[in-house]
Amino acid sequence: MLWPSGDDGRTGANVSSASRSSASASPTRTYPLSQAPRTIPAVREHTPARGPGWRPAAGGRVVVDDPGLADEGKLMAGELKLSYAGRTEARDGDVELALNHTAADPESYTLTVRNRRVTISAPGQAGVFYGTRTLKQEVHGGGTAPEGVVRDRPAKPRRGFMLDIARKHFTAAWIEDRVRELGDLKFNELGLHFSDDQGFRIQSDTHPEIVSRQHLSKTEVKDIIDLAESRHIHVVPEIDSPGHLGAVIAAHPDLQLRNASGVATRGAVDISKPAAAGIVDDLLNEYAGLFPGPYWHLGGDEYQALTVANPAASYPQLAAAARKLFGSGGSVADLTTGWLNDRAAVVRGHDRTARAWNDGFFRGGDVQAAKDIEVAYWTGKEIGARPPAEYLSAGRELINYNDEFLYYVLGEPQTFVYPTGRRIYEQWTPLVLRGTTPVPARYDGQILGGSFAVWCDLSTSQTQDQVAAGIRMPLRATVQKLWDPGRPELSWTGFKSLADRLG
Repeated sequence: MLWPSGDDGRTGANVSSASRSSASASPTRTYPLSQAPRTIPAVREHTPARGPGWRPAAGGRVVVDDPGLADEGKLMAGELKLSYAGRTEARDGDVELALNHTAADPESYTLTVRNRRVTISAPGQAGVFYGTRTLKQEVHGGGTAPEGVVRDRPAKPRRGFMLDIARKHFTAAWIEDRVRELGDLKFNELGLHFSDDQGFRIQSDTHPEIVSRQHLSKTEVKDIIDLAESRHIHVVPEIDSPGHLGAVIAAHPDLQLRNASGVATRGAVDISKPAAAGIVDDLLNEYAGLFPGPYWHLGGDEYQALTVANPAASYPQLAAAARKLFGSGGSVADLTTGWLNDRAAVVRGHDRTARAWNDGFFRGGDVQAAKDIEVAYWTGKEIGARPPAEYLSAGRELINYNDEFLYYVLGEPQTFVYPTGRRIYEQWTPLVLRGTTPVPARYDGQILGGSFAVWCDLSTSQTQDQVAAGIRMPLRATVQKLWDPGRPELSWTGFKSLADRLG
């Protein structure tokens, strides 16, 4: 394939040095020097070469050098209508998948097109898989993978999409379609927020009384997880507590938090009652057997007892429990942080890394959140909001869920507006954790990545198909900025045209 030489939206200042040095070389009589492939996310480095490139053809095969790559090989063979030949020597027309067992990032890969064959090698299976995603995009619609060598790797290790299935039921088939989409875009996390005031959406054997009528069965969830793992995507479950537990409270009204006047507090359990911790821990332990991934989101946000002027006066039972546990200076914030730490200890016992929303971390107090709990930074609008740098300067690691750019909230309540891919592409980077202002670049290493989030506050505002259409370009823009730290070469118009071409 001869790549077009006209305006494709690139800016000359961002063309790789390899491309610049070769731009003036005279093409051979048969083949010009290749151009870098156009993919989403863009490849980080391409060394051009002269040659015919590669496209799938009759008789072509996918071969592997390690039986552990069978899943990646069979998937690639099916997608490109090639045969899967397993562990055997490659020949012309083939795609070879290989592990190189180096100490490099296991998500990095090298894709070489030479001598009418393709070799994808990587230190780990994830890198090999990402190489197959690049090849799939290169040959989409009858295209040709250009001659030369791609060397590619992600800038950020966490590239996520979070879905609120508690407030709105999404079918298993719809979620599986998103998993396939995420995999092709090189995302590696799918968050499922499945418990909230409006619903509890996954089958439970320990507490079936809390489960909503419309829900996913454990078999459906297992199928989603298996599909996600085949795409090297970790599924991150979230049972938010001690707030956002309305679905649990509906079945256990005795656990609801009440103030000194006996008025119930919406969605909040009374954390002075051991039974409240008991039911949440039952659920954490139960679902640890369903979700095998390394991360667990504990929520921890918007506990309403802490939004009043004087929590100790409004909720004397919480103040008394805090003093009993932490001495005369114990506060309601200490008790709430203790709750978070106790839940983190439960998931830590299952070898999971805990995560919590940033407004679940409180300034001051005698009790501090455990150091190994990751911060999911989403907002600076809470009472006593702290800037992101305050978390970072304390040494914490953050994941960027910036509600200014990455929150798709159904019905656009409060001040939310549907985010656009263009705004993410042109204005957001992982350093922009709150509002539109980036934190200093020295903190870049503590920002593990980011996650685009769908929240279903006004659940009937869009159908699930409308959601899929609405998040299509925001997802692509988000992963571009998580994969490549540089300014994109393509203009937004060029990027959108590429996305439309790739489907």
